Amino acid sequence: MYRLDTDQGSFAVKELNLADRRSPYHVEDVFRFERAAFAAGIPMAEPISADRNTLVHRWVEGEKVPEAPVSAAYAFEIGEILARLHALNVEWPHGPVEEPTPGDWRELAERAVTSGQPWADELACRVETFLAIAQFVDTCPRPGPVVLTHKDIQPWNLLAQDGRPVVLDWELSGMLDLSGELGSTALSIAKGPGLDTIEPAIFRAVLDGYVAAGGVLPSSGPSWFAFMIGGWLGHTRWNILRCLAGVEANTGPDLALSHESARDGIHGLPDLFARLPDLQLLLP
Repeated sequence: MYRLDTDQGSFAVKELNLADRRSPYHVEDVFRFERAAFAAGIPMAEPISADRNTLVHRWVEGEKVPEAPVSAAYAFEIGEILARLHALNVEWPHGPVEEPTPGDWRELAERAVTSGQPWADELACRVETFLAIAQFVDTCPRPGPVVLTHKDIQPWNLLAQDGRPVVLDWELSGMLDLSGELGSTALSIAKGPGLDTIEPAIFRAVLDGYVAAGGVLPSSGPSWFAFMIGGWLGHTRWNILRCLAGVEANTGPDLALSHESARDGIHGLPDLFARLPDLQLLLP
């Protein structure tokens, strides 16, 4: 991403990495959704133009949001933003992505051991856990409703402007079960890098803001965390495959970063999965 300063203002110009996308990017539909959200007053960077390779937004000044619990007021406003987004009447011609969760973890572990990957032994010891995680993601009932939404409101896609949220990076927008969107968003801004600093009050502030802005909460259950777990599972597998290939690609992270991401997922996902019963105590 580049900052472009002109006589008409400053703009964020983002070159898209299409080679490493793990799902289709519906550029025209996402841009239309962004325009509707901006027109409705959602705090975000104004979308200027979009094509297959490049996105242009008006530059927004703000502070990066650290991976740590945000303030209760900030979390409450995030909940309000989600409710307002979900209430938009925007046509979306694509259904939710419902691809089977890959179950090749045993084969991946064998390839990792054979090729001497630095995290191979840990993966081999946790194959059964990863198979259980994949089955959970595949079979966990989603209560609905399905909503058109951002799908990736995480600290790295947020700014703080005068202490209030600004939502960035809308490329993953699409249809998603409401419980998955709320659970992923609330947990991501209520915790630190691990799971040892979760602030229940911050998690619930997101839900309070959602209800205050007219949203209706779905029924409680493990589905609130299935989307987050499935996303991290897919990200981990993708980085494992990059490491097994052993070739520096022209796009995407370098091998060192892929090794770090693979190692983090192999270590962190089983911990997250084991804490599902505790996480569900956060729900209303």
